[in-house]
Amino acid sequence: MTNFHDVLFPVDIALNSEGGPARKTDIVALVSGHEERNSPWAGSRRRFNAGYGVKSIDDIEDVIAFFEARRGRLYGFRFRDPFDFKGCRVKETPSADDQALGEGDGVTTTFQLAKHYASGGASYARTIAKPVAGSVSVALDGVVQSEGEDFAIDDTTGAVTMTTAPASGVVVTAGFLFDTPVRFDTDELRINLAAFRAGDIPSIPLIEVLV
Repeated sequence: MTNFHDVLFPVDIALNSEGGPARKTDIVALVSGHEERNSPWAGSRRRFNAGYGVKSIDDIEDVIAFFEARRGRLYGFRFRDPFDFKGCRVKETPSADDQALGEGDGVTTTFQLAKHYASGGASYARTIAKPVAGSVSVALDGVVQSEGEDFAIDDTTGAVTMTTAPASGVVVTAGFLFDTPVRFDTDELRINLAAFRAGDIPSIPLIEVLV
């Protein structure tokens, strides 16, 4: 994706922001009182307001510089979702067996990082395209592999490439930290210093993008 800058939005601001996943569901109410529900989206899309993380004039200046360098909505960038940035729970330490990436077939060498969200027998698999460099660990049937020797990770796509194709039935798992690819959802920043000193939070809307 050429209109994406592989740079990270200021983490101190991001970790105090507000937001989360959004979905789109079309609902038709039938004469019988029942509903027909359908989603035109294959997955979710996260939205954030980074304004909640702005605590000082220095923060405002950092955001302005970042906004200008991204040309407003033109270029995407990395964002550290304060609620969801690990392959495991946020309070836990990532482990190589956190997420299943697939099973070997003796031929396939490349596996895509993904995070699975499961509840009540249903689940959703989210593609992870922006892992944090140096954070990815991989295991084959629970045996931890060595990065550089046994596998390579593309930090810009989340693709894991094994040096040797895992044998048929071997489970490939991984643990990792990751960023969410987003862009500004506005082409202007409206910041009032008088209101800011009084406690008002500037609106800095961000929206997830596919890469």
